[in-house]
Amino acid sequence: MNLNAKLTLYFTLSKLAIIAVFLLLLPYIFDWISLTSINNYLRQQENKVFATIEQNGMEPYLQDQASFGSYTMLKEEYISMEPVGPEVADIDQIADGLRLIEADTLNYRILSRTFSYDGQRYLLEIGRTTATIQQYNIAIRRIALYVLIGLVSVTIILDFFFSRIILKPLGQIIKTRLVGQRFPFKGHMQPIRTSTRDFRLLDESFIELMERVRQDFDREKEFTANASHELLTPISILKSKIENLMLSEGLDESVAAKLLEMMHTLSRLNSIVKSMLLIARIDNAQFHRGEAVRIDRIISGIREELAPQLETKNITFTNRITRLEAIPNLNKELMFHLFSNLIRNAIRYNKQGGHIDVYDSIGPDGYWIHIRDTGEGFPPSKQEEIFERFNRIHHHGGEGFGLGLSIVRSIAHFFSITIRVESSLGEGSVFSVGFRSD
Repeated sequence: MNLNAKLTLYFTLSKLAIIAVFLLLLPYIFDWISLTSINNYLRQQENKVFATIEQNGMEPYLQDQASFGSYTMLKEEYISMEPVGPEVADIDQIADGLRLIEADTLNYRILSRTFSYDGQRYLLEIGRTTATIQQYNIAIRRIALYVLIGLVSVTIILDFFFSRIILKPLGQIIKTRLVGQRFPFKGHMQPIRTSTRDFRLLDESFIELMERVRQDFDREKEFTANASHELLTPISILKSKIENLMLSEGLDESVAAKLLEMMHTLSRLNSIVKSMLLIARIDNAQFHRGEAVRIDRIISGIREELAPQLETKNITFTNRITRLEAIPNLNKELMFHLFSNLIRNAIRYNKQGGHIDVYDSIGPDGYWIHIRDTGEGFPPSKQEEIFERFNRIHHHGGEGFGLGLSIVRSIAHFFSITIRVESSLGEGSVFSVGFRSD
């Protein structure tokens, strides 16, 4: 899950939590609002009554009667005024209560207050039914909930797009600096345009780090190429001198044996230097990538070249490549090196009388060529190590995975080819070479 999705999920969950808390508090909030509103309304009605009494006296209410009572048509509100004696204490309160009006007992919010006029004490009651208030509350709660859900939905959408805008520079940094880059890095890297200081600092740090890595890698490649090239000349000179010595007349057998041993050592050193030089040339992108190559012919050519080694170990070799069309944007020489090294390893670590099977398959992720052998295999934990330079994981003293698979990895990286390995001790290995479907 990317950062934008996580932020959106966080915003959504936090707002859902707010809605949940609001729903829990909503009844109490609206009850408080309703009571406060009714109380204010009752106080306003009280002020109107006393304003009328102050201006016109009690006649508008009593009209030569001892008490006064009035209510609306639907009995939602009522007002009463009646004389009380000195035994009734002074009252000025608002509380809930039941009142009987025309044989109906209704629940009201009642303002009660005693007052005196012309030496007579009166009890004033102004009431408003709570049933209507509850109906209003339910409607208001529903409207408030809908409005809240709508606002939260709008804010979630806005948060999603806003976070995308804010995090766009970070996505560009990841795409251009990490996902979109192939090592070794080439060309000058342009800074990402952003007004966020943290992203700008991150991008500058990536550019500086990648530039340092590129410079160090270039120096390493240059040293490897130069060293390998310079070593070939003295090796050739030594080989020529040793060959001349071996052709000398009257050469002692022990000396000849030592010279022959030296020739083997020089041949091995020459092979290593050439392999290092090949890796350096591949890493320096000195090969053309525009050739269309038929892999079936490459495999057949390797089979013919390695026939003596196959016969020596009595290994059967089957070439079951079904695709006869050429694969574009490759290099014939490098493809030969790649499959040659894989098949040489399959021969070297195979058992006497073993088998090597080369076949292909087509999957959703591209075209694959598989090289299966019946050799000794190696532990799955060593599958990454086998591609390291000069790494040997087999128990053979002088042989092992040295530069061959390192060359395979360099070629695969050069062409964006995928290499997969399946192996276990005593059960052989399968090396799979995957070409992308363009």
